[in-house]
Amino acid sequence: MTIDWNHFTPWASLAGGILLGLASAIFILVNGRILGISGIVGGLFSPKSGDVSWRLTFLLGLLAAPIIYALAAGPIAPRIDAGWVTVVIAGLLVGVGTRLGSGCTSGHGVCGLSRLSPRSLAATLAFMGAGFVTVFVMRHVLA
Repeated sequence: MTIDWNHFTPWASLAGGILLGLASAIFILVNGRILGISGIVGGLFSPKSGDVSWRLTFLLGLLAAPIIYALAAGPIAPRIDAGWVTVVIAGLLVGVGTRLGSGCTSGHGVCGLSRLSPRSLAATLAFMGAGFVTVFVMRHVLA
């Protein structure tokens, strides 16, 4: 196994992880809610009274952040090493997985593990393991 040194970004990854951890901690301390994107989006499909505005505001912030970054730092050309069909199928599988696992990577992997949730540990091990196997099969078996 080799490291792709041209795309190895430990400092940017560390900064992103710290920001995500801080955002998750602030969100649960201020709102008393888990920062799980699938749960936030899912709550819009079966809304409770007074529950829609903060969810929409959160999602608008997620959509606005890359636009603001592009305006401040300049546009970034995304690099996706897959075709559109693969990306769509992968997105659908992730959506199904979040429903089956009762949460997503941010909900289980960041918030759930920090709360020492056994269910989140099982979910995180399952989606990380599935990801490792998928990458291995796609790059080494089917390539």
